[in-house]
Amino acid sequence: MSARAQRPAAGTGGGALIRVSAGPGERRIAVLGAGGATLLDYEVERPARPEGIGDLHRARVVALAPAMGGAFVELAGGETGFLPEAEAAGAAQPGPRPPLRRVLREGQVLAVRVIRAAQGGKGPRVTAQLTEEEAALAAAVAAPAPALLRRAPEAALRLALVHSRAVVETDDAALAARLRGALGPARVRLLSGPAFDEALEAEIETLSGPEVPLPGGGRLLIHPTPALVAMDVDAGSAAGARDRRAQEALNQAAVEEAARQIRLRRLGGAIFLDLAGLAARRGRRGPLLERLRAALAADPLARLVGLTGLGFAEIVRTRVHAPLHEVLGWPEPSPLTRGLAALRRVLREAAARRSGRPLALRAAPAVVAALRAWPGALDECAAALGQGLELRADPTISPGAEVVEEAGGDGRG
Repeated sequence: MSARAQRPAAGTGGGALIRVSAGPGERRIAVLGAGGATLLDYEVERPARPEGIGDLHRARVVALAPAMGGAFVELAGGETGFLPEAEAAGAAQPGPRPPLRRVLREGQVLAVRVIRAAQGGKGPRVTAQLTEEEAALAAAVAAPAPALLRRAPEAALRLALVHSRAVVETDDAALAARLRGALGPARVRLLSGPAFDEALEAEIETLSGPEVPLPGGGRLLIHPTPALVAMDVDAGSAAGARDRRAQEALNQAAVEEAARQIRLRRLGGAIFLDLAGLAARRGRRGPLLERLRAALAADPLARLVGLTGLGFAEIVRTRVHAPLHEVLGWPEPSPLTRGLAALRRVLREAAARRSGRPLALRAAPAVVAALRAWPGALDECAAALGQGLELRADPTISPGAEVVEEAGGDGRG
């Protein structure tokens, strides 16, 4: 039975539900469908270094790149963004587009908004085509370039605005207060326990790995590369079976789950899906591809291109947010991801022990170093504990096998 089937329905009156799990250095946001039974969207937000989509900057053009069809601009904090020629001010006007050097010049200062997060080793993408409100704000704020003029709404608020009828539940009092101020008290609930139950945690855990179980013993394998994402349906026990209906049922489940995983993992660019036996059964491709097209229709960023010559379903999804595997680490969770998860565990164990005694976290040196380098995470953990947390770097501990123990002594108690 899947984690989705095991999760108890939430009392949301049939509407969507947004749950926000806040931990030191990180907020995890899950959007659940009617009744809370289906995970629709998932985001990981690390406030110390926000993704920046929607941020308004005063930027400076540092280099024109006609061969790449745009220009590089310096943003606040020293980050370099890319301004495509099509996103320059006035580029959307009818008529022939003027040459890049007539639109932009090196050293020019202009207001831009981030429209795509940094990803794949490339900086953020920006636009100079602003709304009237944004242009007025940029003109009214006196600040040298580069400068951040306005930060975009935090992820929980942004998703609550998209899902305008959803109730937001969170285990963080400060976040609940901010959201109530923006959304009204009726839409925000402060929980007395963790926002994510065990079933939801288990489902989210699968998003950090390459394998997703399918009904009937099959599995969906997901392999992102710098150029594309490869998805493969492993038929498992259905492979070689004489019952054609079993394989068809597996493929039907696979296309639904593939569309869902593409959105949950925020995959982008070219995506190729190899369905079980599809290349050998040309007559059965049409209905299955239509099913895939319908499954993708719920995602405004994704569309089915068609079938390649080798029989792969070709999907393209607009790149906006950084893919989840870049945030969490791939093919294994990064030391930072391991460390932030360990801090959540520290808080859970402190609440369970209720002894008030100082705690220590024993972890791999890379995990300890990542936590010490990440702004605010240890301070937030200490504030929640009411006292400091001792970090112990132990080279005998593997990442993911962190140990929470009482501070003092030899660290082995």
